[in-house]
Amino acid sequence: MKRTAAFDVADYLDTDEIIAEYLSAALEDPNPDVFLMAVADVAKAKGMGQIASATGLGRESLYKAFAPGAKPRYDTVLKVLRALGMQLHAVPAAEGGG
Repeated sequence: MKRTAAFDVADYLDTDEIIAEYLSAALEDPNPDVFLMAVADVAKAKGMGQIASATGLGRESLYKAFAPGAKPRYDTVLKVLRALGMQLHAVPAAEGGG
């Protein structure tokens, strides 16, 4: 029987451009868990320990904050995004897109 390795998106999040596109696509999903999971994927790709150190938050706290169903504080999300070298930007919604 042939075995294959499990897919891990973190293995492919290797440039800031790819990371920005990945997070932007996750923000388009109406389910907020999709964005939280995307942030967790990027943090894993960059190194959760490094992100924890840069934000002053514990590793376990980060895992819990970005777990599906979690409700992280806005300042926690911003700290993590800054540690990842990312920013959020608002743009006008497309006509008729709500």
